[in-house]
Amino acid sequence: MAVQLNHTIVAARDKHESAQFLADMLGLAAPKEFGHFLVVQVDNGVSLDFAESAEVVGQHYAFLISEAEFDEVYARAQARGLTIWPNPWMGDEGHINHNDGGRGFYFMDPSGHFLEVLTRPYGSGSASA
Repeated sequence: MAVQLNHTIVAARDKHESAQFLADMLGLAAPKEFGHFLVVQVDNGVSLDFAESAEVVGQHYAFLISEAEFDEVYARAQARGLTIWPNPWMGDEGHINHNDGGRGFYFMDPSGHFLEVLTRPYGSGSASA
């Protein structure tokens, strides 16, 4: 049997706001209710199941996307006036990175999670920053 990630639970101050934010930013289908979760399905069979929590510890979630999708996500971030960073230490605000010959950036979700989009997996190409 191959081991695959199936789902993860994402704590959110407002599960509706956070789940819809992620779906909107990544151009995914609207979240669906499953029990007390709001589920955002990504294209590789993994779901992010949002649950409300009074205490949210920010986590990091990275999404591998195509170059065309990157342009769309970047445009959505710009339209929303989101702060973006090319690195996880939040330096060089407003810029993207070109790690491994691709493009990427980081941004925050409404609950304080640190989201990342990238077009090339780490270690897959040149190391330019």
